[in-house]
Amino acid sequence: MADDVAGMDGVQKAAVLLIALGPEKSSLIFKHLKEEEIETLTLEIANTRSVAPQIKEDVIEEFYQVCLAQQYIAEGGIGYAKNLLEKALGEDAAQTVIGKLTASLQVRPFEFVRKADPSQLLNFIQDEHPQTIALILSYLPAHQAAQVVSSLPMDKQSDVAKRIAKMDRTSPDVIKEVERVLERKLSSLVNQDYTQVGGVDAIVGILNTVDRGTEKHIMENLEIEEPELADEIRKKMFVFEDILTLDDKTIQRVLRDVDQNDLGLALKGSSEEVQAAVFRNTSSRLASMIKEDMDFMGPVRMKDVEEAQQKIVNIIRKLEDSGEIIISRGGGDEIVV
Repeated sequence: MADDVAGMDGVQKAAVLLIALGPEKSSLIFKHLKEEEIETLTLEIANTRSVAPQIKEDVIEEFYQVCLAQQYIAEGGIGYAKNLLEKALGEDAAQTVIGKLTASLQVRPFEFVRKADPSQLLNFIQDEHPQTIALILSYLPAHQAAQVVSSLPMDKQSDVAKRIAKMDRTSPDVIKEVERVLERKLSSLVNQDYTQVGGVDAIVGILNTVDRGTEKHIMENLEIEEPELADEIRKKMFVFEDILTLDDKTIQRVLRDVDQNDLGLALKGSSEEVQAAVFRNTSSRLASMIKEDMDFMGPVRMKDVEEAQQKIVNIIRKLEDSGEIIISRGGGDEIVV
């Protein structure tokens, strides 16, 4: 790598990389940065008059090597990554890349657990203390944690959910000890500062992903044991019955993406108020067809109804995430038109 690049700091290299990628790709990267990071990089780019082709090439190559190392670490840990990088780059270059990576990037604790099948993971941790389970699940993607929570014994589900929601900061020593007990040494990769983990947002992400039955069970228990916490969680969630809180225009937008069969099945187990809100926003012909479908299907399993309702809730959440609809959740979320 050129001497000029070796003497550059991280901000300078990042600015060169963004310049090399061009405005379209750089704008996508900016979406994932903090405001102060954007300001710093924008200023650095503005102050960069010109970049030699060789420097661009060297920065891109370094970035590629770090990304490659990060991928290898995620797949099999530091030792695995170092072994593959040595074969690809040579021993000295591999050591340099690994050194830069561990110095500048944080590899999340329990990374080895993230690659495990949820059913295997359940067998692995179900006998652990609920606080330990809560700590591990807080580091997992919501969909993976949701599958584990759904499979836990009923008496443990709400307990683990409560512990995730109330978790704030966890000492790195505690994380290291849990990892050691799980026979995987990632302690060298744990950030030595206290790590923010869990909290209400974490459990909301999990509850938004679990099946409806598990969600209801956990929320009902939390409402009894921790009513204030349950209220805080509910304000950040959206369940099928919350369709009543949507305005007619929003309901009409949602219904455009909903399968008619799912809608009929979902309404089969809903209140008259929810049915009225939906039928009010469909054509009289479509409303008649859905009502006929509901009558024709006869008795249905509650599990099927809940699955259909969850599909519609997922559509609503997706539309909200994309900004196509706005859901007022109270607490300053009033909509001004």
